[in-house]
Amino acid sequence: MLVDLDYFYAQVEERRDPSIKDKPVVVCVYSGRTEESGVVATANYIARKYGVNSGIPIVLAKKRLDGVDSVFIRMDHDYYKQVSDRIMVILKSGSDSFEQMGIDEAYLDISQRSGLSYQRAAEIARSIKGEIKDQEGLTCSVGVGPNKLVAKIASDVEKPDGLMVVKPEEVLQFLYPLPVDRVVGVGRKTSERLELMGIRTIGELVALDVQRLMEEFGDSLGTYLHNSSKGMDEDPIRERGDAESISRIATLKQDTRDIDLILQRADQLCLEVHERLLQRGLGFKVVAVIAVMEDLAIRSRSKTFEGATDDLGVLRRVVAELFGSLLENSNRKVRRAGVKVSNLVAAKKVQRELTSFF
Repeated sequence: MLVDLDYFYAQVEERRDPSIKDKPVVVCVYSGRTEESGVVATANYIARKYGVNSGIPIVLAKKRLDGVDSVFIRMDHDYYKQVSDRIMVILKSGSDSFEQMGIDEAYLDISQRSGLSYQRAAEIARSIKGEIKDQEGLTCSVGVGPNKLVAKIASDVEKPDGLMVVKPEEVLQFLYPLPVDRVVGVGRKTSERLELMGIRTIGELVALDVQRLMEEFGDSLGTYLHNSSKGMDEDPIRERGDAESISRIATLKQDTRDIDLILQRADQLCLEVHERLLQRGLGFKVVAVIAVMEDLAIRSRSKTFEGATDDLGVLRRVVAELFGSLLENSNRKVRRAGVKVSNLVAAKKVQRELTSFF
């Protein structure tokens, strides 16, 4: 089962202020540089009818809603996280195993409690939807299928507030009429390349020889496209720890490629991340840097260690190396800089010696 909370940030804001529910609602991440600088985080379905979608600049969203009685709201991540955490408790308690994919989405394995009955699975899905509605006043879309791939596609087809159950014998009939970009991971560029090959639907994709797909897209993606077109997916539900990552991001005073200016801000972010690590008693195995470029494109670099550490000096050094590498491979200026640590472990398992990383 894949449970996807409908237009989550905007729906939470509608619940917080019911008077805006019938208006276009746009939740924004403001950069702080000017009153309108930043991007749209999400929008309700009314706003989407005007072409306002996630990722577009706020100034463009306002242009498309010019003359319309609309609402623009600053993103309140801490509040959304509190709501999400409560809903994830509902989802986890209603599953055999549980894998949270983001603040608004999670996979549930319900094989045991459904007795492998799809009728019972549908009942469980309706119960979960009802509980989320009763306790939090929010709707979600649910897809049920024999694997994660089919469940995800099913949840996307029946939005908002939908429920789609796809039995194993119905998978091919369900998939074949759908456009290829319904396949998880197939974005605009891949779908455009497939269209040039005369492939627009999943049914047309499945008829294409796997060798041809591998020649066009490489062994890994070609094989994935072939298997996905047949509804094949063996990826299991992966239980995850409570603390997956800690990150901080900030807007720079000006767009720049000056590594010293970037690292001045990044050092402060490292201190904030490190303080949070110490509060939780955690160490990290992965360090990543994130850069939002002047054209709002997002770039990142990461490094993985064999053993975990909570050493601030290591964090700063690696962040400096990663930002240096990122700038060497891009000629654009950086607008926002971020630092993230992940693959977190309890402090008692932390390696104290730098030689553990060599």
